[in-house]
Amino acid sequence: MKLPENLNQKLENRKQSNALRQLPSQNNLIDFTSNDYIGFSKSETIFKQTHQYLIEKDIAQNGATGSRLISGNHSLYPITENFIAQFHEAESALIFNSGYDANVGFFSAVPQRNDVILYDELSHASIRDGIVLSNAKSYKFNHNDFEDLERLIIKFRSSKTQIPTIIYIVTETVFSMDGDCPNLEELVLLSDKYNCYLVVDEAHTLGVFGEKGEGLAQYLNVQDRIFARIMTFGKGLGCHGAAILGSTALKEYLVNFARSFIYTTGLSPHAVATILTVYQQLAEEKETIDKLRNNIVFFNQQKNLLGLKPIFVRSKSAIQSAIIPGNERVKQIAQQLRQKGFDVKPILSPTVPEGQERLRFCIHSYNSEKEIFQVLELLRDFVF
Repeated sequence: MKLPENLNQKLENRKQSNALRQLPSQNNLIDFTSNDYIGFSKSETIFKQTHQYLIEKDIAQNGATGSRLISGNHSLYPITENFIAQFHEAESALIFNSGYDANVGFFSAVPQRNDVILYDELSHASIRDGIVLSNAKSYKFNHNDFEDLERLIIKFRSSKTQIPTIIYIVTETVFSMDGDCPNLEELVLLSDKYNCYLVVDEAHTLGVFGEKGEGLAQYLNVQDRIFARIMTFGKGLGCHGAAILGSTALKEYLVNFARSFIYTTGLSPHAVATILTVYQQLAEEKETIDKLRNNIVFFNQQKNLLGLKPIFVRSKSAIQSAIIPGNERVKQIAQQLRQKGFDVKPILSPTVPEGQERLRFCIHSYNSEKEIFQVLELLRDFVF
């Protein structure tokens, strides 16, 4: 059957604005695109250790066979969740099939009618989609602007209702498009001051921040003052899945009410064994994490020396974004970099606002200083 005409028109509009998304093919270019910050997705050690673990445990099962509440809660789940909870100094951990599932499950189930969600305006699509499914009222605050956030909190705290308003504050510890971080310590103080429930998405800090890649909350030692942390494994850990960290009561609530957890087939034993192996491996990867941090520092130094600082969003994370307005222009420069052997992702509108199109550089532990200098030198030549 043909695609309905109104859908054809939407595709045509994307083509006309030079914003049509297409699936890329694999390549052998120098990687400045993937979220595999410390190279775990390519680790032969992790692959072999996972395989050996399954053999030792006599697990030869390809699938979970059902949702975790029916038949899919195989023995590796509690082992892995307990390990994750201990690693992150949390009371409990609940594994979801992906970071998207975790955010949609949490925000659609936890905030209730008459509650209020205050979220950073640059929050990830999965957070926003979960909020749309919630019965709570939601309002965005200006990006990393805690004065604006406090204004909203005061507004709802001063409302003359008989039942005190429950307020959830939502942010990310590294924002996926800008690569910047909120002042998490200040945000925790603000949340404490007004008795709010703070929720943070640590998708892009796991494997990057902290001595063992624990994430920003533990690096700053504020993990006990955060209601829920969402940890995603498909980025710094190079595998698949996610976990929500919080109290035992929160875990019990999510098992009972988070629809993206209840009504989906669980992860396979192999997928969960991989999660366990990568967490065990994090403790052994201090040199790799240090190398990533050194590369981030070197990238920032070189972009300044090459006169590129004005076009970059300020970031101390593994995500570095150069603003190059216009879908056509940013795609052209990305293609020029590809022709020179470098894979750098152009981010187009409407993924980002019009005029904020960008090249998004992801830094890895396995990038060499020579590669970093070369790609930035080329960028300078192509932009200026």
